[in-house]
Amino acid sequence: MKVIITGGGGFLGSQLATKILEKGMLTGQRGKPEPIEHMVLIDSKFPASQPNERVKFIIGDISDRDIIESAIDGSTNISIFHLASMVSGECEERYDDAIRVNLDGSRNVFEAARAIKSRPRLVFASSIACFGGSAMPTPVTDLAKRTPQTTYGMTKSICEALVNDHSRKGHFDGRSARLPTVIIRPGKPNAAASSWASGMFREPLSGEPCNLPVRRDQPHPMTGFRTVIDSFIKLHDADAKRLDDDRAYGLPAHRVTPDLAEQVLIEIAEERELQLGEILESFDPLIQQIVDNWPTAVDGNRAISLGLPEPPPLKNIVEQYIDQ
Repeated sequence: MKVIITGGGGFLGSQLATKILEKGMLTGQRGKPEPIEHMVLIDSKFPASQPNERVKFIIGDISDRDIIESAIDGSTNISIFHLASMVSGECEERYDDAIRVNLDGSRNVFEAARAIKSRPRLVFASSIACFGGSAMPTPVTDLAKRTPQTTYGMTKSICEALVNDHSRKGHFDGRSARLPTVIIRPGKPNAAASSWASGMFREPLSGEPCNLPVRRDQPHPMTGFRTVIDSFIKLHDADAKRLDDDRAYGLPAHRVTPDLAEQVLIEIAEERELQLGEILESFDPLIQQIVDNWPTAVDGNRAISLGLPEPPPLKNIVEQYIDQ
């Protein structure tokens, strides 16, 4: 089997690639485990990586259909994980680029999968940003009406519908994982409006101050990256007969506020004798407006019933980050 990961140079994409290679097998088109013989990672750039004879790196933009075709390269026994996307803050500032990458680029991936004719499995990385506005209940369930209040969420919602329709028509066997905010991402903050969620852990643990752009009592759904990686794989391997008409599954998450995050950090710092950086209030009305239109809590029971994992306690997620 060949595995293609768009966004393979990003944090989640690279972690997913590593986990799949370690696992060595995924469920194939016939519903049985098959060995991973080749892997292709697509992204606009890649960090320094260790050579692996099974892995090919393609630098490019998914809005270029030829890039996707070069990754497939005539293969028919393929699984695709589609993670490539512009993030929320970028999408608000660069609408045309958001449409080009998140919609046109995703359609390139979907149409390439459709053209394979062997009905490959495809996992799409969606987002809780599909929900928003006055129609949004608390907690949000998979049955809630999708009324996104950001360009990013709009593109994710449309792609969920495309995955459902392609699957209904038998073009490919699609599944969408609707992600909460994923913590704790290493490195520098990115342009996502949720970047503060990782920063309020990462910077204090490095002994550096963190500028918090939202209210300290702002609740937000969060989960650990290891849980997300395991969810991608389990959703890919799930028996198609167990999937509903709506193939988008919202992952379970913790409801976390900056105040709660600080309490957990202080507890860990006292146990490990760490010197924490301070969480500083640096209110950004644009970020707060975006976050206000996202869910504050999610119900992941539908994903759990399919066998997808729940996140460990928040303290464990932070300790895993420290110990990695």
